[in-house]
Parts: sequence; C-alpha cells; structure tokens
Amino acid sequence: MLKITGIETLQWAAYPRLMVVRVHTDTGIVGLGETVDKIPGAKAALHGTIAPLVLGQDALDIEGLWRFVMDNIMYHGYAGAETRALSALEVALWDIMGKFYNAPLYHLLGGKTRERVPTYNTCIGTADVADYAAWQTQNGANAGDLAKSLLADGVRAMKIWPFDRFSEESFGQYISMAQVEDGLTPVRQIREAVGNDMEIGIECHFRWNRTSIERIARGLEPYDILFMEDVIPAVHPEEIKLVSQRTSIPIIGSELLMTRWQLRDWLERRTSQIVMTDPVWNGGIAETRKIANMAEAFGVPLVLHNVAGPICHAVCMHLGAHIPNLFYVESVRAFYKTYFPVMSEYAPLPSDGHFGVPTGAGLGVTLRPDMLEREDLIRMVSDGEGLAGGRRAMGDHWAVEKLR
Repeated sequence: MLKITGIETLQWAAYPRLMVVRVHTDTGIVGLGETVDKIPGAKAALHGTIAPLVLGQDALDIEGLWRFVMDNIMYHGYAGAETRALSALEVALWDIMGKFYNAPLYHLLGGKTRERVPTYNTCIGTADVADYAAWQTQNGANAGDLAKSLLADGVRAMKIWPFDRFSEESFGQYISMAQVEDGLTPVRQIREAVGNDMEIGIECHFRWNRTSIERIARGLEPYDILFMEDVIPAVHPEEIKLVSQRTSIPIIGSELLMTRWQLRDWLERRTSQIVMTDPVWNGGIAETRKIANMAEAFGVPLVLHNVAGPICHAVCMHLGAHIPNLFYVESVRAFYKTYFPVMSEYAPLPSDGHFGVPTGAGLGVTLRPDMLEREDLIRMVSDGEGLAGGRRAMGDHWAVEKLR
C-alpha cells in the first residue's frame, strides 16, 4: 500500500490559469497533476470535498478511488469544479504509479500505437516571434507570416478563430456576408502564403446559432478546412448534428463534455465526425482512455484538448501515443516555448508536425526546484487521516495555505 499522506496545490501569480497538484505518499513518492482555468472553484473542491475522501487511502487504487469520489460528487453536479479537481488528482495518482513501478505512463496504459504524436497549434498567447492576437486580421497583420513561422518551427496544422469578434454585437444570432468575407481574410492569407502545406482548423467557441454558422461554413468550404470546432453550444447536439450534415467540413465537439457519460450521448446521436476531450477536465487519464475506446467503437476519431501547462502536455503525449483512434493533440507554441521550460525540465518541441513521447517514469515531468521557492507561490496543503478507517463517513482533514 502507498498511503496518501498529503494533497498539495501550487499556484503562481505569473501563471494564474494553472493549478499544479502534488500528491504525497508515505514512501516519499510524489505525483504531479494539473488542471487549468477557473482555478478557485477547482481548488476549493479539491481541498474541501475530495481530499477528505482520499487521504489515508492507497494511491495505487486509482479506479477505486475515482469511483468513490465520483459517487460522492454526483450528488451536487459533478461536471464542473469537482471533476476538474478530480482530474488533477487522478493524473497525479498515475504519475505515482509510474514512479512506483519505474515505468512510463504509456506502458501502464498498454503501450504505444505510434512513435510520434500529431499536433496542431492553437494560436493564442504571446510567443517569441509575435503577439498571436495580432494575427486575427487586426492591426493589418498578415496571417500568412504566422503560418510561415509555424512551418519553420515544425508545425503543420494551425487553429484560428477569425469570426469570434463578429458574434458580440448580435450574441451570435446573425453574421453579415461582409463580416464573413472579413473573417475569411486570414484564411486566404495562409493559403496564399503557404498553399496546402499548412492545415487550417477554425475554432468557433460555441458562439453561433445554426443559421449563422452555416453561413460561415459555406464561406470556408472552398479553402480545404481541416475542421470546425464547437460550432454551437454543446447543449444543442441536434443542431450541431444538422450542421455536420450540411457542410463538407468535419465538425469537432466538445471540450465542454465531461466524462464518458456525456460523450456517450454525443456519440450515440452521431453528433459530430470528430470528438474532443481534455484529460485535466473530463475526469483524468483513465476517463480519457474510456472515452477514446468508446469513440473507437463508433468509428470516430479523437482530439485531445491541451491548453494548460507541461504536466497536461505530457499526459496528452502519453495518451496520444497510446490511443489508436487519435486525430490530433492540440498544443500551444506560445506556452511550450515560454513558460514550460521555466516551470519544468520538460520542454518539448515539434518536428514535422509531431511531438515525441516523454521518457522516464510516470509522466516524465519534474518541477524545477526554484518553482517551490518563488515569491509569487501560493501553496495549500491538506493532510491527516481522512477516511483511513473506511469509506463510509466523512473524515477530518486540515488545510494550510501560505503565500511565499
């Protein structure tokens, strides 16, 4: 037994979107996990709800602990902060298991189906060459230059969202033909600059109704678009299905769906040609594999959503190497070329449109020691026995928070 003795969260003012989780055991093995966005809710759920359920339990019983936690959080709406917190914890438990058995995560999952993981770049953030926001047809920038820069860095597919800004005035209820033409500008620039050497995906951020998104799709169809993502809010699967049937562009959905149960309904309805899920939101590594297996049974490929830090990136690379029906793993050059090497020893770079798979035990990621000594660090620790005596009643736990 590897007894869980502490659950620690780390945040840094410089990286407010990220929450790193460290799970401590009585053997000294520490596992790393991570989640991203809406951190205050996930942090409270982890320390206030989940920690009392897992402290004192066996870190190697990942499936049993996951089910025990999920059975408890089902009572009050599981698919939000609680599931993001559970995802971060579950990732750390897999890291512990890999370190315990001295095996990489992909071996624990059953091995690789590919040696290299295909990736597309999501054009957000600030990179070493330019502010990506400037490439969204604003300030006179030319998206063709961004495509050339990405190609030079070994990226062969990119995702942009040139239509989002037009949704604000009408709340996504109407887009004019003039706005469609304006939104097509960066797509034309990319094709003029690099031809079909660069695949283009269009992010829609579920901002539109079907009438508007179909008008956008008609404008995009001549440009050999790789996919359109989250065209309509995921609460309207039948509308999304109609879009997927009326355009030649494959539809992806949705990072908003948590756990296999929400994806099950999506797949049974044949809502989209491609599904997407995020292992630090959806319940974790095992849940991602279950979603992938279910999608494979329907003949549907999978995209791994990946807009967090180096821990999530490593998780996606291990899963991407393992999952047979992988389509792409998302990545962000502006992240892995800037703060990944600041936070960790893991600083991956793509080549010919692919990433390699991390090496080493567990996830193959370690935090740099100075990250634990930074002045902007906020650390919170839950420890104690929790439910060590059994899994039926809530136990005590203690949380200590300090700002370094």
